[in-house]
Amino acid sequence: MAKDQKKQPRPKAETPKGFRDYFGADVTERKQMLDRIAEIYHRHGFEPLETSAVETVEALGKFLPDVDRPNAGVFAWQEAEVPGGGAGDWLALRYDLTAPLARVAAQFRNDLPSPYRRYAMGPVWRNEKPGPGRFRQFYQCDADTVGSASVAADAEICAMLAAALEHAGIARGDYLIRINNRKVLNGILESTGVAEGKPADDVLRTIDKFDKVGEAGVRQLLTAGRKDDSGAFIEGVGLSPEQAGPVLAFLTSKGADNAATLQNLRAAVGASAAGAEGVEELAQIAEMLAAMGVGEDRAVIDPSIVRGLGYYTGPVFEAELTFEILDDKGRKRQFGSVAGGGRYDGLVERFTGQKVPATGVSIGVDRLLAALRAKGLMGGIEPGPVVVTVMDRERMADYQAMAAELRQAGIRAEVYLGNPKNFGNQLKYADKRNAPVAVIQGGDEAARGVVQVKDLILGAKIAAEASHEEWKAQPAQTEVARADLVAEVRRILG
Repeated sequence: MAKDQKKQPRPKAETPKGFRDYFGADVTERKQMLDRIAEIYHRHGFEPLETSAVETVEALGKFLPDVDRPNAGVFAWQEAEVPGGGAGDWLALRYDLTAPLARVAAQFRNDLPSPYRRYAMGPVWRNEKPGPGRFRQFYQCDADTVGSASVAADAEICAMLAAALEHAGIARGDYLIRINNRKVLNGILESTGVAEGKPADDVLRTIDKFDKVGEAGVRQLLTAGRKDDSGAFIEGVGLSPEQAGPVLAFLTSKGADNAATLQNLRAAVGASAAGAEGVEELAQIAEMLAAMGVGEDRAVIDPSIVRGLGYYTGPVFEAELTFEILDDKGRKRQFGSVAGGGRYDGLVERFTGQKVPATGVSIGVDRLLAALRAKGLMGGIEPGPVVVTVMDRERMADYQAMAAELRQAGIRAEVYLGNPKNFGNQLKYADKRNAPVAVIQGGDEAARGVVQVKDLILGAKIAAEASHEEWKAQPAQTEVARADLVAEVRRILG
């Protein structure tokens, strides 16, 4: 007898770490939200674009987390050897939606209009260590204008972002778009006498901590250093008090309104030509936003905004939700940022060798959806389909006809396809599906040309609240003529 082969272990039924499955409401609510955002983008003249989920590692280029290890930071693999010898290309799942846009803008530059205005929505993948709220696959929602150097394009993106947030369900007063300019930051660095490279990067990283540690904390971090809340000493950048002065003047230049802020920024950048150009661009954006009806209660000049400094070349912006929610420990906190972007004029140049200006914004889909749920605007229990129960196997065609009639009337419906022997199990199934109505027709009802229509939502309410006598009266279940099935279901759903 042949020796029994060793049994192969069954695969584990589990989602890989850093990934998740999306069920019913997660999918439908996300689609509803993205459809509303897309409606605003379309209204502003932007066209949809779907790019391949796979790009060459070369195309992703410097936007990889680690260019020396092309499979670190992204999910990458190398193609088989090419005919005639030689290694195949390295390919990777897209890391974001912007690098693919740069490739498209370069590849189809002779076919696309210039400027090219597009929006894109879809999953991206990052090969990073997962953690709480940190996933390896997530959705992004981007809108970009490629080919325009005018700050009118930046202003339009900010106005469109405001409109998109409101159309998605975020009320005016519950969000604020804050706008700054990388050129102003460059002017501040020029005023400090700090050269490009690590010293400048250290200063910029310190500026980004202003919201957390305040003016005094930033002053200490720019100079000799400070102790954090745990008592650990954080080494400072090493600027002199005189060098730190322009940085602090910049950080504290936020005024009572945009006019005051711009006046303070002009003083902070001093004689820097780059800084003065950045302030003038902010002034133009503020003027255009006002002309488009976007007031300072919706978008405001804010010098504390610092984003992706090696990436952005001009205006930068961030959308922050200002309402409070309760964290896991019941403490109040603001929801925070849900979108960000800015001008990046060096992206397409990698492919073409020519300057191609671009600006855009990316909305954090999962964060915005979580915010809408926190406000009670999404996340309710979505009604399921009407369930047509099966009393007689031989009459399955009759039940399918009922479901078809309901669907033709625009009503979501399905026939129970499990084992029909136990009717109680059919109602349990309808309950799990969150069905609002069950349709019942046995042989007796069929002979009389009627159906029983059971209002499951009312039935559940009666079962929870009514007396035994009221429950026995079955007010949630009515008998109607078979020809009146659609009308009765429509009445209950209404």
